[in-house]
Order: sequence, then structure tokens, then C-alpha cells
Amino acid sequence: QLQFVESGGGLVQPGGSLRLSCVASGRDFEIYDALWWRQVPGNEREWIASINSGGTTDYADSVQGRFTASRDNAKKTMYLQLNNLKAEDTAIYYCDAPGVTTAWGPGTQVTVSS
Repeated sequence: QLQFVESGGGLVQPGGSLRLSCVASGRDFEIYDALWWRQVPGNEREWIASINSGGTTDYADSVQGRFTASRDNAKKTMYLQLNNLKAEDTAIYYCDAPGVTTAWGPGTQVTVSS
């Protein structure tokens, strides 16, 4: 089982960038696929990116070409590079490993505003 703690969010102007981190605790992080999600309060959680154990990535259309997922298995950490941010990217960002994560982490708030 794994648990994650997300960090790196903040307030940024439209067009700006952030790098989110997601640190795992537990065993065998390196063998699991992992996902990034985001949620606006009052809305459903939205899948935005996947990275499998081999580092292959997939993205939602809404972030394709602007966000990049990566992972460092030695550090048990995933990253999400957010570029060319838009107001509609404002949300709380989460990560998890499907079927392995026991509870959602605290998330990290990203606010895009001028």
C-alpha cells in the first residue's frame, strides 16, 4: 500500500509555470502506475495525467502539450510540470496509484490568477 503527499502548488499568473511533487510512502513505488488528478471544490475529481511504471505518460486533452509528468523511483517521487497555466487550471491537485493508495493525500492548491 502507498500513501502520497503532494506539494509545490501556489499562486501564479496566467502563462506561468509550477512544478508539483508527490512523495510516496510505502513499498514498491517503482512497480506501480500512478495518476494525477485535480478537483475544483463542488466538482468531481478530474483525471489529468498518468505515468506507468516504465515512465510512459498519457494526458487529458485539457492539459496535453502543457503539462508533463515524470517520476524518480529512487526518490519515490512523481512530478508534474505545469506550463502555460490558465485560469481554468485552478484546482487542488492530487496523485494516487490505482488500487494501491489507501487514502487521498492533502493535495496541493494551484491558483492561476492575475
